[in-house]
Amino acid sequence: MREMDLVFRTMFAELAQQSLDAQFHADFPLEGRFVTVPVKGKDYFYFDIPTPEGKDKRSYVGPAADPEIAARVQRHRDIKDNMRERRRLVSTLIRSGGMSGPDRFAGDVTKALADAGFFRLRGVLVGSVAYGCYSGVLGVRLPTTAMQTGDADLAMDFAISQEVDDSLPPILDILHGVDPSFGAVPHQADKARVTAFVNRNNYRVEFLTSNRGSDEYTGRPSPMPALGGASAESLRFLDYLIYEPVRTVLLHREGVSVNVPAPERYAVHKLIVASRRLTDALGRAKRAKDLLQAATLFEAMLQTRQGVALADAYQEAWDRGPSWQEGLAAGLALMPDDGKEALADALGVKPEELGKD
Repeated sequence: MREMDLVFRTMFAELAQQSLDAQFHADFPLEGRFVTVPVKGKDYFYFDIPTPEGKDKRSYVGPAADPEIAARVQRHRDIKDNMRERRRLVSTLIRSGGMSGPDRFAGDVTKALADAGFFRLRGVLVGSVAYGCYSGVLGVRLPTTAMQTGDADLAMDFAISQEVDDSLPPILDILHGVDPSFGAVPHQADKARVTAFVNRNNYRVEFLTSNRGSDEYTGRPSPMPALGGASAESLRFLDYLIYEPVRTVLLHREGVSVNVPAPERYAVHKLIVASRRLTDALGRAKRAKDLLQAATLFEAMLQTRQGVALADAYQEAWDRGPSWQEGLAAGLALMPDDGKEALADALGVKPEELGKD
């Protein structure tokens, strides 16, 4: 696997910074002001914008303890949005740097949600669209065959959705700005709630959250106050995936600032997910992609000297108990040898010892 030249890794980091700054500037115009609000013993930044009615419109910004957010609040008036330069950086990174962007439609959907505030509200891009960001995050050229997707998966922590006291506009309105054929799909377990939206080409946008406690929540929709009237599918193992996500940039148009899972968590999570796929043709195809993504990230993290982070993430998942260990062992049994060897090297064990205490 070929590592990126330093000049392209530096360029990617610069684009990520500019895209986040530009999104921050778009979300919070100069006529407004930042305020600090205590919530359950912690301070959070909110942004107040005057309205013609004389009452401020308040939007959630993020934790005051986050140094990156605090720094941007301080230099709010200094942020400059250079869209032309960012478009040039995106083009250079794809054409000359060997990095990959999403297909245009997936990029447009992600950008629309970003512009509406999904990532500001601490949402996380998951699935294959997120996987496409790891080339820049890790500084390696990842195979494009593992990036193909026909859907967009987006996750948000249930507690965060409850606590931010802010919300996206109606999700269907956001998606209609990309494609008017999008429609809501009633959830099978509760027809009154919607967790997914599909267009006439069967492109699916789905919202996910971690299950809250017992398995009775798994497969059931959770109400999400921050999601503009939409709910989210409750899934096991998702809390592990979206813990402490990474801020990066999706190489689309002028760059879209997004949050994605830490690559080591994404890879380990894919190992578990692969073991739980259905055995029909679609399930087998998804399982093959899961395993390819996991194996590729294992190799990439070892090559870029991040084996300790990978080992820690694997050990954390293993220590969560028998059901996690069963999923990891089953996924490893299906994994290509290169991926097994990379993970074993990171853990300091022999490949045949993987999946054991």
